Amino acid sequence: MVHGMGDTAGSSYSNHALSTLRQRHVIMIALGGAIGAGLFVGSSAAIAAAGPAVLVAFVAVGLLVMLVMRMLGEMVTARPGRGSFVAYIREAHGNGAAFTAGWLYWFFWLVVLGSEAIAGAILLHESINLPVWLLATGLIVTLMVINLVAVRIFGECEFWLSMVKVVSIVVFVLVGSLAVGHVLGPPVPVVHNLLGHGGFMPHGSIAVLSIVPTVLFTMIGSEIATVAAGETAEPARNVAHVTRSLGTRLTLFYSLSIGLILMIVPWSDIVPGHSPFVMAMQAMHIPGAAAGMRIVVLTAVISCMNSSLYITSRILAELARHGDAPAALQHHGRHNTPVNAIVANSVAGGIVAFASIVAPDTVFSFLLSCSGAVILVVYSLIMTAYIVLRRRAPREAQKAFFHLPLFPAINIACLGGVVVIFAAMFSNPAQRETAAASLGTCLLFVVIDMVRRRRRPA
Repeated sequence: MVHGMGDTAGSSYSNHALSTLRQRHVIMIALGGAIGAGLFVGSSAAIAAAGPAVLVAFVAVGLLVMLVMRMLGEMVTARPGRGSFVAYIREAHGNGAAFTAGWLYWFFWLVVLGSEAIAGAILLHESINLPVWLLATGLIVTLMVINLVAVRIFGECEFWLSMVKVVSIVVFVLVGSLAVGHVLGPPVPVVHNLLGHGGFMPHGSIAVLSIVPTVLFTMIGSEIATVAAGETAEPARNVAHVTRSLGTRLTLFYSLSIGLILMIVPWSDIVPGHSPFVMAMQAMHIPGAAAGMRIVVLTAVISCMNSSLYITSRILAELARHGDAPAALQHHGRHNTPVNAIVANSVAGGIVAFASIVAPDTVFSFLLSCSGAVILVVYSLIMTAYIVLRRRAPREAQKAFFHLPLFPAINIACLGGVVVIFAAMFSNPAQRETAAASLGTCLLFVVIDMVRRRRRPA
C-alpha cells in the first residue's frame, strides 16, 4: 500500500508494544472506554432535553460510531502496526493534521480523566469519610500504578471492570423486557410513556440534533481498540474482528437500554443528574436498585478512568515519537509501558480534577466547553483520512482491505452530518458556548502547530 512517514512510526510502535493483550482484553477495553457513567447517569440530561426522540440520537450516533470503527478497522488491517488512528491521519493529511488531531484527542480524554476522578471520589465519599480531593488523588494514583506495571495487568483489570458493566446492561435489558411484556412488576403503559407527554419529539428536531455531542460523549471510546490491538500478538486479525462487531454491540446496548427506560418511565419524570436506570428499576419494584446502581456507576467510572489513562499515554508517546510532544514522553520502562507519558497524564488529570473542586463554574466549566465537541472534528479527520488512503491504495489493495459500501458517498454524508450538528449547536443557546469553544480549541492547536513549524530550523 502507501509508503510514507508512518512506516518508521509503525516499526517504533511495534518495538515498544508488548504482545501480552488477548482478543478478549481488546474487546473489553473498547467497551470499557465507551460504556461509562455517561450511559448510567449522563443519559438523563439527553433524555430530559429531547424526550423520547433521544432514541433517534442514540441510534444515529451509534451508526456513526459503527462507520468510524469500520473505517479505522479497514485502514489498520491494510497497514497494521502503525499505532493509533493519528498515524493514519498523518499518512493521509500530513504532520499538521496529525498534530492537531492527536492533541485534541488527548485533551478530550484528559478532561474525561479529571471529571471521572471527581465523580468516583464523590461516590466513594458516601462510604469513606475522607476529603473528595484525597479520594480523587487516590483513584488516579492507583490507576497510574496499574498502567505502569504492565500492559497485561491493565488489560486484565479493564476486562473485569468492563464485564461488570456489560453484565449489568444485559440483565437490565432482560428484566426490562419482562416488565414491558407485563411478565414482571406492575403493568407498564408503554404507549402512554412514549407518546403521552408531549409526543415523541416534544422539543422539536433542533433539540435532537443539539444533543448529539452529549450522546456522542457517552458512546465515545471504541477507537481505543485499534490502539490496544497493536499490543497483541496478531494486531491486524484482532482489529478486524473487533471493529466488525464492536459498533453493533455498542449500538444495541445503548439503544435497547435507553428504549426500555423510555417505555417504563415517562421521560418527563427523569431528572438530569439522576440515573434513569435507577428510576426504571424502582418503577419495576426491584429492591436495592439504588445501591446496586451505585456500585455499577462506580465501576463504570473507574473503568473509564483506566481507559482514559491508557489512551492518553499512548497518544502522547506517539506524538513524542514524531516530535509533536517533548521527546522524554516516548520513554518506555522495563515493562514496555510509556512511563513518562503515564505519569505526566496522571498529574495533568489530577490538575483537571482539582479545577473541578476549586473553580467548578469557571476553569472546569471552561475546560468542559472547550473539549465538548472536539471529538466531532477528530472523527471528521478519520473519515477524510479513510477517503484519501483508500483512493491512494493500489487496486489490489482496495479489493483486499477496503469494503465499506457506498464509498465515498457515506463518508461525505457523515461529514455533512457533522456540519449539521454544529449548526444545530450554534442555534441552541445552551450548546452555543460549547460549539464555539470547541472550534476555538481546534483553531488554537492549528495556530500552535503553525508557530512551531516557523520556529523550527529548516
